[in-house]
Amino acid sequence: MNTPDLSAAHWEKSSYSNGQEGQCVEFARNLAATSGIVPVRDSKTPTGPVLTPTPAAWTDFVAFAAR
Repeated sequence: MNTPDLSAAHWEKSSYSNGQEGQCVEFARNLAATSGIVPVRDSKTPTGPVLTPTPAAWTDFVAFAAR
């Protein structure tokens, strides 16, 4: 299993995350073109595990969650 280099990640907080220590998800879409992944993490644990779906899988997930 390869660990992706996330040093260039520009983390963005989900618009559905609230600022009251609730469910906070961050993603870094800027890596999609160069690395083929969209890293996703829990903003409350930025050094914790990171999911690395493909851009297509991330798009499908966001569309599903929006429904």
